[in-house]
Amino acid sequence: MIGMARFGTSDLDRAKSFYDAIAALLGAVRAFDRPDVVAYKSGDGGMLLIGKPFAGEASPGNGNQVGIPAVSRAVVDAVHAKAIALGGQCEGKPGIRGDDPNGFYGAYFRDLDGNKLVIFRFGPPDQAIA
Repeated sequence: MIGMARFGTSDLDRAKSFYDAIAALLGAVRAFDRPDVVAYKSGDGGMLLIGKPFAGEASPGNGNQVGIPAVSRAVVDAVHAKAIALGGQCEGKPGIRGDDPNGFYGAYFRDLDGNKLVIFRFGPPDQAIA
């Protein structure tokens, strides 16, 4: 349903360093890179834009969150670890959420500007996403 999401940043170069490392783990690439915004595109066509706000200062939304699917639980773990190593803030360690051990496996963090993300995977640990 969602094809694109955007976060604001107060320091685009710093944000690029953070998101370049995370995008690489997720198999995403830069779709474009402009002086005010960079876009990361995944194989399924979804894009995440990080840029300077059109007006005012960048600030994280209260209750806003972007979810990015991963191909395995190992990738969820790796992205979360990388985000924290790069200075992101942990908002929930990797793990099962809910009662189904083969259901939603996610990890939550905030980027360097305070924007909240969840990297997630549905399904058993060793089954590929359809």
